[in-house]
Amino acid sequence: MREIPRVILLVETSRAFGRELLYGIARYSRSHGPWAFYKETGGLERSISRLKNWGADGIIMRNPKRSDELIAMGLPTILVIHRREEPPGFPRIVTDGPGVARMAADHLLDRGFRRFAYCGFDDMVWSQQRKRAFRERIAEAGFETLVYEQPTSARNRTWEREQPLLAAWLAALPKPVGLFACNDDRAQHVTEACKTAGVHVPEEVAVIGVDNDELVCDLADPPISSVALDTEMAGYHAAELLDRMMRGGDRTACDIMVHPTHIVTRQSTDILAIDDADVAGAIRFIRQNARRAIRVGDVAEAAALSRRVLEKRFRNLLNRSVHEEIRRVRVDQIATMLVETDLPIAEIAYRLGFPGVEHIARYFRKERNISPQDYRKTHGRRFTAHV
Repeated sequence: MREIPRVILLVETSRAFGRELLYGIARYSRSHGPWAFYKETGGLERSISRLKNWGADGIIMRNPKRSDELIAMGLPTILVIHRREEPPGFPRIVTDGPGVARMAADHLLDRGFRRFAYCGFDDMVWSQQRKRAFRERIAEAGFETLVYEQPTSARNRTWEREQPLLAAWLAALPKPVGLFACNDDRAQHVTEACKTAGVHVPEEVAVIGVDNDELVCDLADPPISSVALDTEMAGYHAAELLDRMMRGGDRTACDIMVHPTHIVTRQSTDILAIDDADVAGAIRFIRQNARRAIRVGDVAEAAALSRRVLEKRFRNLLNRSVHEEIRRVRVDQIATMLVETDLPIAEIAYRLGFPGVEHIARYFRKERNISPQDYRKTHGRRFTAHV
């Protein structure tokens, strides 16, 4: 391998998923490189001849229509799986679709929803996988999921033609309903169609997407909640694997998983679909005080109920205790701070009212089966990890 490896990157930058992958690849290159990159801004059809003449050492790419011509070059190659058709025998970057769907389902279940819906892209294999996993998790909880089906005609799938169809489907859904969209783009489609249908978000339809694309989520009205992924870390590991392959290492097919890390809650799911006003108030109190070391007695006092009555009504509605809800919300807060900040774990412990690192570590490990430090190493963003 030459002193400065040449790597072809055919990964889109128009969406957060692609940008985060590239951040991870760049971070590896800065630490272990340097590498020289070829990144095509136009269509691949116009660049095949230039790529062949560039003298590349490796490729990381989505599986585009003419990927066979690049694969025929015989270079170490890692595929970012996107379409149904995928050449066999190559390492792949794959999203944990079932994990994503279950996290989204639990988010809506935790908000007390008893009606659920799914909206995706019918011709995308990853969307179908998320749909199946979401329906399975909702079925485990004892409920069913209503699924939007796209028009079979490609002509009617243009947004101008599909929007009124989606709006009519949304208007007919039983409400309130928690809706999982396959990604943030689709979630934005749903919120726009809700406006057309005169359906209120989140009061009638609570919407959650995937990727935490901040531009898409924050520009939506209302802003969209989303499942965040450790895509940057996957990009780093992909670059690490490609480095070994370019040095003559094993090219055996394997999967680099993109895992969900946490929910970024915005206005589109900022609601409690619980008929019991006292329990809804208790849950709201727990969430508002997630950074304090509150106890069950504090929650009962805030709800103006005895502990016994509150526990019974909590169990009946949510199938978990008040203490379990406090722990769940607190652990979610810890996970968010581990992933989204570079605060030392000792500082996170202090801000959340834990006596020290050992206490927060035991608390977090009991719920997530991993230490805070390892969780940050696995899922952390572009920060220097601190202990």
